Amino acid sequence: MIRTAMLVGLGLVFGAAPAAAQQSASHTLEEHVFNAGGHPAAGVSPASASHRITLGSLGDALAAPVLVGATSELSGGFVLAYPPPGEVEGLRFTDPATLVWDAERSAGRYNLYRAEVSTLGGLAYGTCAELGLGAPTTTDATPVAPGSGLFFLVTVENRLGEEGTKGYRGDGAERTGTVCP
Repeated sequence: MIRTAMLVGLGLVFGAAPAAAQQSASHTLEEHVFNAGGHPAAGVSPASASHRITLGSLGDALAAPVLVGATSELSGGFVLAYPPPGEVEGLRFTDPATLVWDAERSAGRYNLYRAEVSTLGGLAYGTCAELGLGAPTTTDATPVAPGSGLFFLVTVENRLGEEGTKGYRGDGAERTGTVCP
């Protein structure tokens, strides 16, 4: 008989009594949810004479590759569903008021920072001009005084609400400053 482990909710599942719809003559699906930081209760790991499955972390993928079939996909942990926020790249104007940028893979929403170019020496990197943008575009028609200019930075928040970097300075240090509320 083939036994199958399945990813459900936040954990890999093993072991309980299957419902009638979860079994056939050649296949049984058994379920239990693990917890306690990724270690099953009492330290028991699923095993047989030919294999042993040991779970050592919660949040990272249990297997490096994603298993994909024609009708299904199996991945482990939060990393694939909730990747850490990265750096937003490709910020540009498509016309005098429309900003666009490259979509970031972890995107839940974007935050736009804006300030006068003259403030760059203070290393503040702008204040929050727009919070929670749902797409990689926005408009900004803020008038610019003669002889001055504005700069813009965009950050991404992943679906867990973690905000990514504003990028890195020329010396390699991460840009800091105020964050959107």
